[in-house]
Amino acid sequence: MNSPKLLDQVRFEIRTRHYSIRTEDSYITWIKRFILFNNKKHPAQMGEEEINNYMKFLAVKVKVTSSTQRQALCAILFLYKHVLKLKLENLENIIRAKRSEKIPTVFSKEEVKSILARIDGTKWIIASLLYGSGLRLMECVRLRVKDLDFHYNQIVVRDGKGKKDRITPLPDRLKKPLQVHLAKIKLIHKNDLSEGYGEVYLPFALERKYRNANKEWLWQYVFPSKRLSVDPRSGIKRRHHMDEAVIQRCVKQAIKKAGIHKQGSCHTLRHSFATHLLENGYDIRTVQELLGHNDVRTTMIYTHVLNKGGMGVKSPIDY
Repeated sequence: MNSPKLLDQVRFEIRTRHYSIRTEDSYITWIKRFILFNNKKHPAQMGEEEINNYMKFLAVKVKVTSSTQRQALCAILFLYKHVLKLKLENLENIIRAKRSEKIPTVFSKEEVKSILARIDGTKWIIASLLYGSGLRLMECVRLRVKDLDFHYNQIVVRDGKGKKDRITPLPDRLKKPLQVHLAKIKLIHKNDLSEGYGEVYLPFALERKYRNANKEWLWQYVFPSKRLSVDPRSGIKRRHHMDEAVIQRCVKQAIKKAGIHKQGSCHTLRHSFATHLLENGYDIRTVQELLGHNDVRTTMIYTHVLNKGGMGVKSPIDY
């Protein structure tokens, strides 16, 4: 019996550890690039020298960002540790891409209102949640019906960045629009069930633990796709969540239409959520918990925004 191909082994190890399909695609891509960079030499025949040379190439020649280089290194180290079972030494001499310290772009409250005024329907609800609840875009489109608590005015973010759950506020202004939206989505779900579909992806072993849970209403996505599609891993045809690229394009267009000359995106709405909370007097530890940051120093970047302009130093020309 032939042993599985290298990349198939990588996929198996990734799925065993319940990594997302995005991480899987990213790791596979970086491993392929590493092998091609070394003239298709098998990784088992390579080691620290080839890894160091590739990292140097990415940092010096390609000039990738530090996060991109770190992602490439994580993929290669995953290959050696979990697939090839090889221990690596002497990786401390890697030339690392310079990490930039950027102050986040933030919209003013008036700019946020102007942007949201140029979005409607389901996209308006999503954009409003990014700002009103401080959600990351993927956290928002992956919300399940059970994650919305209308009684306690809160949203439970499941399996967020760092595999952590957290609670963030559900704005009063969005409760009614969300309830109307859910009523429409429930009809779509009932129709899917009547046609022999209606299943939704459940993470890890939940499909085995809770039989038929994948067809229950509470597990359905709050923002499902308009069409059924085939799951690339299981091959099952079902309704996935909305494509985040749809929202990204919509927000970009709204920023342009609003005449806002800032390099903004969906994530800028999350930055604005944090900054405006601090402006309103909430302490930084509270904002840290709402954002799901491991380290308060990550949250501290928003205090740099507050210390600019009228919130901090007064220009001598204004005296």
